[in-house]
Amino acid sequence: MTGLVIVGERFSKRHQFNELEARAFAIAAGDTNPLHHDKAIAERSRYGRLIVSGTHTTALLLGLAASHFARNYPVVGRSFTVDFRRPVFMGTQTRIEWEVVAVSMTRGAVQTVALRGGVYDEQGEPCVQATGTVRLGVQLEAPPGALGLRHEGERPA
Repeated sequence: MTGLVIVGERFSKRHQFNELEARAFAIAAGDTNPLHHDKAIAERSRYGRLIVSGTHTTALLLGLAASHFARNYPVVGRSFTVDFRRPVFMGTQTRIEWEVVAVSMTRGAVQTVALRGGVYDEQGEPCVQATGTVRLGVQLEAPPGALGLRHEGERPA
């Protein structure tokens, strides 16, 4: 990535939400909802099994946006809106993806980038849909990867 971010650029990664990790994340985030921790309660719920905390899916989605742009730019998130469409079940292999939908320049070569993305289940159905805006500073002088920041599993879509 050099210069300006391009409208239509897509980036994604795959992530499997294993039960141990998902429960630990929910606890660390302060989410004590039994649908994330208690199999018996989850089985009696409308979902029929344990579901991943929305804090977990959202953190990975926002983290992908930050880590993708941070390889080449100082980046800060400006705003994000998230809609939970369907549950992500523990054990599910997902695709987490963003697309650049608009780019504008401000003073000092700062780019404001509008994003649309989501978390998709194994059938490609949207579980979490999101929009967001990030602000990118002047491009970093170091070549990509020189800062040692890599996001495991990230790839162009």
